[in-house]
Amino acid sequence: MRKEDLRIVFLGTPDFAVESLKALVENIYNIVGVVTMPDKIAGRGHKIQQSPVKQYALSKNLPIFQPESLKDEQFINDLKELRADLQIVVAFRMLPEIVWNMPPKGTFNLHASLLPQYRGAAPINWSIINGEKETGVTTFFLKHDIDTGNIIFQEKTPISDSDNAGTLHDRLMQIGSQLVLKTTDAIINDNIIATSQQSADILKSAPKIYKETCRIDWSRNAIDVRNFIRGLSPYPAAWTELHIQDLEPITIKIFDCEIIKETHTLDLGSLLHDKSHMDVAVADGIIRLLDIQQSGKKRMSAKDFLNGFAMPEKAILK
Repeated sequence: MRKEDLRIVFLGTPDFAVESLKALVENIYNIVGVVTMPDKIAGRGHKIQQSPVKQYALSKNLPIFQPESLKDEQFINDLKELRADLQIVVAFRMLPEIVWNMPPKGTFNLHASLLPQYRGAAPINWSIINGEKETGVTTFFLKHDIDTGNIIFQEKTPISDSDNAGTLHDRLMQIGSQLVLKTTDAIINDNIIATSQQSADILKSAPKIYKETCRIDWSRNAIDVRNFIRGLSPYPAAWTELHIQDLEPITIKIFDCEIIKETHTLDLGSLLHDKSHMDVAVADGIIRLLDIQQSGKKRMSAKDFLNGFAMPEKAILK
């Protein structure tokens, strides 16, 4: 079969998915339909916001489907009429069996971890938070249980000490798009030997991240705190509350920091500062804040924050 003859339906929503769709389109694969999330109203102006995948699909005049429910009868009929040979899923919702089991060549998913580790919604964040030195991307065929299907291909990449969730996201997005092409070609050529996911003594999960998940625990050691901050940077961002006597707590997001190896006897979370530095006492040293954002204000360096904020001598982060 030629790649132009393989009818593909692509399912995805965020920027991470756009790169794979773009790679397929630019390499002349036959995309007969794109499924993405419904538009939503967002922002102060209550403007309609289209998903990044929809925006790209519109620019390429691709047929777009945005069902509220993936079990909707009209959507299922529309999907059947596309007569897809293969479905490709990148950063999308969990699919019902009637959808993923529809095409004769199956449905494969691109996941941003080395499965079976970090199954779940936020593998990029959790791999950095947990201090991993290596991660990657996996393509696998969908089946009933989420992220458990037979593995097709994997590609590894190191996690450097300077990586945060943003840089790792962008690198895996690029690596993943090429793995999608490799996987699609292997399916076209009937050159697939999918293998079951190996069992592991310890399985690390990647659950969805909520606002409360992102609150910093200053009682942890310095490496753990720094990994937590960079694993949530730039989005959704780790946060803490600045407590100053007689004032309401001030919420501050932290995007970057460094470790200062220094012993102390301070209360954990105590804030030390001068004209240039904001240092926080943690279990085994000091965390120096570099890039922060006060609630309702713009993101800035800690130095610029101190220049515009009358910080008292005693303050603590909680």
